[in-house]
Amino acid sequence: MSWDFLVPVCVGDLVKTGGINQYVVQDVVPPKHLPSYLSKFKAALRSQGSLCILEHFDTGYSVLQHCNSAELTFFYEKLNAVKMSVYLLCKLTETFESDSYRQINLDFVSLAQGGKKGKAGGEGLLQWDSEREKVLQALVQLLQLDIRSLWNLSLVEEEFISCVTCCCYKLLENPTISHVKSKPTRDCIIHLLGVLIKKYNHLLGASVKVIQLLQHFEQLSSVFAQAVAVWSTEYGVRAIIGEVIREIGQKSSEELAREGSGVKAFASFISELGSLVPELMIPNISVLIAHLEGESNTMRVAVCEVLGEMLVRVLCGDGLDESGKADRDRFFDTLQEHLHDTHSHVRARVLQVYTRIVNSKALPLCRYSEVMELTVGRLMDKSINVVKSAIQLLAAFIAHNPYSCKLSSADLKKPLEKETTKLREMKEKLEENAPGEDELHTLKKIYILFIYFFMLSHILPNDETKANTSSLNESWVLLALTGRAHACFPESEMFASLSTLSPETLMYTLALIFKGNDTSELSQNLPPTPQKEGEKEGEDGELKKQEMLVQYLRDTETFALQVERAISVINSMLYWKTTSVVQEAVQFCVTVCEFSVANSVSGVRKMLPLVWSTDAAIKDAVVQAYRRLYLNPQGDTIRMKAQTLVDSLSELMVDASLGTIQCLEEIEFFGSSSNLQSTVVQVLWERFTGKRETSGLQRRAAVLLLGMAARAEREVVLSNLDTLCSVALGEKVTEDFLLARDAVITISSITDHVRQSKGAPFRLPQDHQLFTCLTQAVAEGVVMEDPYWQSFMEQAVRLIYFLAESPDQLCSRLLQRSARLLLDQIAEGEGSQESNEQGEQGESHLNCVCLAQLLALCGCVAFWQVSHLERSVSAELRRRRGETEEREEKEKGPSSKAKVMSAMEEELGLIGASAEDTEAELIRKICETELLAGNEQENLLCAFLPLLVRVCSSPGRYSHPQLTTAACLALSQYMMISPSVCEENIRLMFTVLERSAFPVVRANAIIALGDLTVRFPNILEPWTQNLYARLSDEVPSVRQTAVTVLTQLVLKDVLKVKGQVSEVAVLLIDPEPHITSLALNFFNELASKDNAIYNLLPDIISRLSDPERGMTSEDFNTIMKQLFSYITKERQTESLVEKLCQRFRTAKTERQWCDLAMSLSLLSMCERGFKRLQECWECYSDKLTEPGVYQPLLSITAKLRRGAKPQFKAQVDEFEKRLTAVHTRGLENVESPEMDEENQKQGGSTEKTVMQTPQPARGRPRTKRGQ
Repeated sequence: MSWDFLVPVCVGDLVKTGGINQYVVQDVVPPKHLPSYLSKFKAALRSQGSLCILEHFDTGYSVLQHCNSAELTFFYEKLNAVKMSVYLLCKLTETFESDSYRQINLDFVSLAQGGKKGKAGGEGLLQWDSEREKVLQALVQLLQLDIRSLWNLSLVEEEFISCVTCCCYKLLENPTISHVKSKPTRDCIIHLLGVLIKKYNHLLGASVKVIQLLQHFEQLSSVFAQAVAVWSTEYGVRAIIGEVIREIGQKSSEELAREGSGVKAFASFISELGSLVPELMIPNISVLIAHLEGESNTMRVAVCEVLGEMLVRVLCGDGLDESGKADRDRFFDTLQEHLHDTHSHVRARVLQVYTRIVNSKALPLCRYSEVMELTVGRLMDKSINVVKSAIQLLAAFIAHNPYSCKLSSADLKKPLEKETTKLREMKEKLEENAPGEDELHTLKKIYILFIYFFMLSHILPNDETKANTSSLNESWVLLALTGRAHACFPESEMFASLSTLSPETLMYTLALIFKGNDTSELSQNLPPTPQKEGEKEGEDGELKKQEMLVQYLRDTETFALQVERAISVINSMLYWKTTSVVQEAVQFCVTVCEFSVANSVSGVRKMLPLVWSTDAAIKDAVVQAYRRLYLNPQGDTIRMKAQTLVDSLSELMVDASLGTIQCLEEIEFFGSSSNLQSTVVQVLWERFTGKRETSGLQRRAAVLLLGMAARAEREVVLSNLDTLCSVALGEKVTEDFLLARDAVITISSITDHVRQSKGAPFRLPQDHQLFTCLTQAVAEGVVMEDPYWQSFMEQAVRLIYFLAESPDQLCSRLLQRSARLLLDQIAEGEGSQESNEQGEQGESHLNCVCLAQLLALCGCVAFWQVSHLERSVSAELRRRRGETEEREEKEKGPSSKAKVMSAMEEELGLIGASAEDTEAELIRKICETELLAGNEQENLLCAFLPLLVRVCSSPGRYSHPQLTTAACLALSQYMMISPSVCEENIRLMFTVLERSAFPVVRANAIIALGDLTVRFPNILEPWTQNLYARLSDEVPSVRQTAVTVLTQLVLKDVLKVKGQVSEVAVLLIDPEPHITSLALNFFNELASKDNAIYNLLPDIISRLSDPERGMTSEDFNTIMKQLFSYITKERQTESLVEKLCQRFRTAKTERQWCDLAMSLSLLSMCERGFKRLQECWECYSDKLTEPGVYQPLLSITAKLRRGAKPQFKAQVDEFEKRLTAVHTRGLENVESPEMDEENQKQGGSTEKTVMQTPQPARGRPRTKRGQ
């Protein structure tokens, strides 16, 4: 080999001429010839092996020389291909997206105009929807590759990134991007932008773009919240949150006010982002808190929601460090401040945030009382939403309270006192065991002297023997002192270590005496004293436990008292007009009842009448609440569940009134047939019959519950009717009339009147055991003095007319038997010869009571006899007539039916109406001629009528209250029978109403006359004024009854609304709050009728301002404020202005002028009303010198000036000047010729025109008529 190969410094040196015998490349092969040379190189390599390189090195060098240029060309080609493909893909995507927008808008316009969607356009849109996701997935896959190496220094050009991001943001502008169907597309865009932010430095651009898009597209708030959460968690770019939040936080209130919809988008974005990544929001929350002081209530709500999320999910639990606890307390303070925010929406949302915190058990125990107090205060808020949210929060407090499952301040009072006393005794015991101050002070002095002499003896120069002897003696003194101290104070912490005497314990004791508790260094070397330390730690531990127990009981009592206070407020909301508030109040009552809070049952009972509500939502809420409380029995077996269910329902039925029972029947506790229901019925029968030992109240509850079950299934009672008769109506019936009454109510549940049956009436024969027991019990009770007999009698007579065949005959025999028993008792009394005056008075009292009970029985029979005729008999006549007509139609052939079909269709309605009129006339004739006519032996009802009239017309002779009450009520029931009886005795009834000395008689008379007004309105119409007169009765119960009856009569259009309604208006200032609420309810209902109050107002004002009534101006103003609040229409206001102004002409006293002026000032005056006030200037101008007239009219101008337009404001100012001028100078001086000349000199031509505005033509005739 004649050459040497030298390794070159650079590749190019091999082609240069080198030194002697140095290898030089002779032939650099061009790139296009390289393939053939490489083939020869490969063949030589296979044949010659590695030595072939000596001949073919030039080929290899050529490959090396051209490699860099080929690779660069390849890279350029790949980069261009990527950029061109991405550019085309993004631009085509934007184009197709724009076309889809256009197509959507065209379809929307077409649908709005009643057309149809374009079929071709719709198909293209669907195709693009399917392809859009594929495009995005391809871009994600491409950008996830390491394509940055295609660029020089791996710096991707900004234009390439912008091309992709603009496409993404263009897609996000689609209005449907936030819909569920767009979720795949949305996720692809989020991940694509996430890759760009993480790998291609798109962080700042993304944060700016998020803010810009949120300002213009409100629907993107949830999309960007999800996107930012994904970018910060899955892609680790947490800085994006800081950038976006900083941009939002730096926006001023003015900017937010200008952006409009952008504020809602920002708020929604912040709120949702806080719910997704609350832990990442904490470092940036200080930027957002500034918005809590801004004007945007939407932003305040969003920030408060973010704070709530952080408190629930991050800053909760016991593992927080000091910084976390400080943040938590600061955030809670901020939320509490905004419970008093100026905007109701913020207050409501903060309460909802607290509800979430309480439900998540994230509220610290130390804040329960404070937040609870603030929440109870929010129950008085003016906003309905705030009140609802406050009720929900209170319910959450109770459901998740950390104190007790039963919250009753009364039950907690005794345990708290007991544990407080125990704590006080423990503290006193520890103080007694501690050493006294004087003893310790003396001991310290002894130790000081001892140490002083001990140190002197060792410091002074002495010989060794003396020192040793002295030291030994003094050591014995020290030991004696320490022993004495430990013996005197064995429980003292200061000498506890001396139980084991050693140099260490001695030094520790001395240090404790002179240095205090700072003995940590010495205590390390001190040997343990386990017995004393254990005793001491045990005592301290017990004391701390007791202190914690007392504090727990105090907090529990405070919480229970706050809940009880809230209950009294929420119970009053059960009858609000807002449905949602009532529903929340019902749910709250259920919650507090489940936790046995004191007075919680009052709310549950108070909401029961709401089952009759016309609002289906309220009724359903009450029904579900009662079923939740009473139909969820606990138990391992069906029998145990049945007993639990019976116990809960019995508790509800105990002492329930008849109205309460009717409400409970509406709930339908027994609606389904199941094993549990049959077991419940069995348990109820066992309790009623006494197979199990139960109280009387539980037996009554059981029989009433059986009646409810019978409403769903008649056989429950019908198959056991004999049992009911023998147990409740048997021989011992006179011992418990309440049980008998409830049994009769239960039996009534099987009658047709409960079931509304359309078939043949279900009735029992007269000789049935039930009626035998009933008549005997009623008759025997007549001659007994039992307070519960009358309620039993009323139910018994009702059942007889509902269930018996020919009930009139049964009741006739009952009256005859009762009268005979009473006469026999009176005869026995007269036959007995007793000289005891007190005995005679008692016997006379008993006879009066018995006579009263007999008269009550007569009235009850009369009432149900009329009801039986008009309901049962009339219904049976209609049923039989219907059956006869159906039978006749079936008997007629089809041919005959076809011939007379047209005639039948014309006459059928008339025939039916004629038949009904005939039946009604028959019933009226029976009532008029048969019930109270004929032989007294055959018809006992008419025999008692003279007695009733005599008792009612002779109050001096028959002065017994019960007798008078019964006679008055019975007479009114007799008057219901026929118009003739009513006309004959109507004057007597009104005399009783006005002159009776007993309030209960007057109240009953009002109720009876109200019923008579409904039945015979023409007869009672002349006596209407007498009914209204009872509204001023001196007894509150009579006034309450009167306003209740009159409300029903007026609202049902039985009585015509006239000026007498002023008597109801007076009750708006009644001293009794309940009567005031009834009067307010009357006018609330009356206001729902068109123009009712508007038509009555002038007459009411005239009557109330009458000097003879003597009403104070304050009371008049109070009444008028309420009445004028119902005048809301502009036309009504205008008309009232004119009517009230015209009444100035007829008013005679200054007080009447003042009342009219005050009434004018209470109107919501408008521009048209003001114009009418100016037109009527002549009506009141001469009264303006009176301050009581001038001041109210002046207040009208002050109201009109607020927010008035400049032109109208000028008119108001001129009118005010005119009022003031007349008031100060008098009408004659203002409108005299001298005043006119003075106005002209002042250039006040315009003012003169305004001051002397002539009345329009339409107003003049009215003025003349008014004069």
